[in-house]
Amino acid sequence: MELQELRRKRKSSFWSKVLPFVPYVIQSGVAVLFLLLLIAFAAWYTNFLQNIPPGLPVLWIMLLLLGPMTVYSSFRTYMQPADIIFLLPREADMKQYLSPAHRSGVIYKLIGLFLILVLVWPLYIRSGVDTKPLWMVLHVLLLLKVLSAYGSWQELRITTARARMGYRLLRWCVILLMLAAWLWQPAWKSLIFMLLVGVNYVLALRFPMKHAVAWDNLIEAEKIGASKVMMWLGWFVEVPADGQKVIRRRWLSGIGNRMPWQRSTAYRFLITKTFIRSELLGIVARLTLLGMALTGWNGASWLGIGLYLFFTFLIATQLTSLHQMHADSPATAFYPLPSGAHKTEAIRLASRLLLVLTVLMWIPLAVASWMDNLMWVLLSLVIAVLMVFGLRSTWVKKWKDEDE
Repeated sequence: MELQELRRKRKSSFWSKVLPFVPYVIQSGVAVLFLLLLIAFAAWYTNFLQNIPPGLPVLWIMLLLLGPMTVYSSFRTYMQPADIIFLLPREADMKQYLSPAHRSGVIYKLIGLFLILVLVWPLYIRSGVDTKPLWMVLHVLLLLKVLSAYGSWQELRITTARARMGYRLLRWCVILLMLAAWLWQPAWKSLIFMLLVGVNYVLALRFPMKHAVAWDNLIEAEKIGASKVMMWLGWFVEVPADGQKVIRRRWLSGIGNRMPWQRSTAYRFLITKTFIRSELLGIVARLTLLGMALTGWNGASWLGIGLYLFFTFLIATQLTSLHQMHADSPATAFYPLPSGAHKTEAIRLASRLLLVLTVLMWIPLAVASWMDNLMWVLLSLVIAVLMVFGLRSTWVKKWKDEDE
């Protein structure tokens, strides 16, 4: 079988398992919610553009919005663990298999990057700063994205984990530095700077030792990519959640060690430890920080309260993934664990964590608008707490029906 045909079959096989869940995602109300949020955001953004606050750091906003999307790169190769044995004899021809991954890894992310640029462009041209032509900005972002994708691919080939981490940090610094130079400096100066920095970055990538084909790294990256798709679907419907990335967080390893060593707390210990070492913790932490920043920034307006409640609900949808952790564990077959303990502990951890994060996100909102809208600030906290208990009741009923 040709290698390109093998990749096409694997790609179609993977997405054939994902697409049947899409109607359930739409039926869950996410499409209606997204449409309502889009209409509300369009109305707010139009009004914001007509009344831009003086001294607004537009360039910093563009850097924060465009920077991560420009740097971030990932590749879907659909490689499997058995490839180390069965495709190793064709290692010299693996370029045919991996070339489509290079192209798709850039093209799909460029679409998202350009959409964000189109969204922030009216703010950029109305801010009064020294703007550059749109076509020139598009070309610069394209070049930076290609450079970041090239660096990310070379990082996968590096033999040692410490060197990969160091070059990943270098890539983020280099791309963000070049993008900042383009935003703040005149075009001719920033182009010269980006050319010099880009050439040195490409030369620096030639120093570390690399694999011809990094089989283990590519297989691990594919597992992570597939698990992210399944985790996203898991917010709306029950799906397999295999292949989750395990992250070592030694500074949090002590959490859960003081739990009573009893049958009733076995799942509590297991789910807590898994949550600490999973990607879900990072997602929830980033959403919480983003929610605190946005609610604090818009705290004196109705938008701040709306964002506060929206991020509370968004974090809750993420925490529903706790129900899938070890849900299919065979431990109940040979350990005398209480019936329904997994569901009880998942709901317990999700609801308590959501309540703590709800109060944490409320603090910037209260600080920003405490003297102006005291009653509404307190009412928003009450509504958010009631939302937490309402979601908990929904989880109890929904997960009980699924178990039955």
